Amino acid sequence: MVRLSVNINKIATLRNSRGGNNPDLIKVALDCERFGAQGITVHPRPDERHIRYDDVRVLKEVLATEFNIEGNSRERKFVDLVLANKPAQVTLVPDELGQITSNHGWDTVVHQEYLKDAIAEFKEAGIRVSIFVDAVPKMVEAAATTGTDRIELYTENYARHYHKGKELAIAPYIETANIANSAGLGINAGHDLDLQNLAFFGANLPGLLEVSIGHALISDALYYGLESTIKQYLKQLN
Repeated sequence: MVRLSVNINKIATLRNSRGGNNPDLIKVALDCERFGAQGITVHPRPDERHIRYDDVRVLKEVLATEFNIEGNSRERKFVDLVLANKPAQVTLVPDELGQITSNHGWDTVVHQEYLKDAIAEFKEAGIRVSIFVDAVPKMVEAAATTGTDRIELYTENYARHYHKGKELAIAPYIETANIANSAGLGINAGHDLDLQNLAFFGANLPGLLEVSIGHALISDALYYGLESTIKQYLKQLN
């Protein structure tokens, strides 16, 4: 079974746009669990424009499913937040300051030594580590030597080309997934996966363990409702 982790950043963005606590981020996270999601993902950024650091602390106390914290490990504040709250998984993303959303994976060749050190610090604390990578063979091969437990394949290119030809769109992901499987790496995936392209991706990517979905799922919930939307995503995966 491929696990669905719901990224709740967009809920935090909506809350922060008016101040106060509407919508209630913590209640939404618990409702996502209640509706069947097997994990909750957050991506706190230094400016706290959506997920606040205090949100992470509260979520850690109340979540019953897998907690995944994404972020830029080059920010010491982020590292300390993760170490203090010890989620099931930390996903390292090469964000730049002010970046609207994650738009590329790590260059695991250039940043090899840095990643080894960063990953070792989290693993010493008992936290599973995943690193965000593009579907490029040499990047996955180099990721396998960093000590990471998993990779998260950046799926924007798959989503962009899906309607032009889904077999061609997924081909690089299958190739890199096979490399990851041979190296003993777990495989996660995320970015622009939705109700149109998710089922084909989940059915054809060998060794896929988890998808993290936020923007598309929350957008769909505006039409279908949160419970119905989560159930539809779970149906696409399984």
